[in-house]
Amino acid sequence: MITTEQHEKLRGWFAGRLPEDLFEDLAELTVDREEITVIGRIPAPRLTEGASDAEREAAVQGRIQEFRERTRDSRIEVAREAEHRFRRKVSWGVECGGERALFTHVAAPVMTRLRQPERQVLDTLIAGGVARSRSDALAWCVRLVQRHTDDWLTELRESLEHVQRVRAQGPDTEPQDAATDRSTDTPTDDD
Repeated sequence: MITTEQHEKLRGWFAGRLPEDLFEDLAELTVDREEITVIGRIPAPRLTEGASDAEREAAVQGRIQEFRERTRDSRIEVAREAEHRFRRKVSWGVECGGERALFTHVAAPVMTRLRQPERQVLDTLIAGGVARSRSDALAWCVRLVQRHTDDWLTELRESLEHVQRVRAQGPDTEPQDAATDRSTDTPTDDD
């Protein structure tokens, strides 16, 4: 979990580093321990008035694919710099004409231990055709919780940021330089 200030610095770095003509604007930047996901807004294709939904959908998908191919080299260059600087993989996505598309992104394994009642929930989702595997079912459950508890999760994240700020101001925190200097001191008679 990163603080709001760290997130703002990261967003600022991307806003300053991305090529000027890559996106109309930086729509969203999401960060976790493994990955930074950058979502930019690109212009929707121009269609004739009265275009059908099928035509509109195909045009948006075509625009997204064209953008992905045309910008691949510049996105890779920015991603390499960011991965070196922030020690996380960078994934990309776009918003276009009301649609959102994510390009290749990290699917991180998560280990968990579940008791029988929890496993039965996952197995019921599989039996009902909602999921193909326990892993799929668990991901479905996480998405469901995420969708219905945004307010609660936002409040929890804000609380965690507050705890991090208070810890950083506590008496046990030392500047990094002081800790480093002490480890390189030579012993004296007073030690």
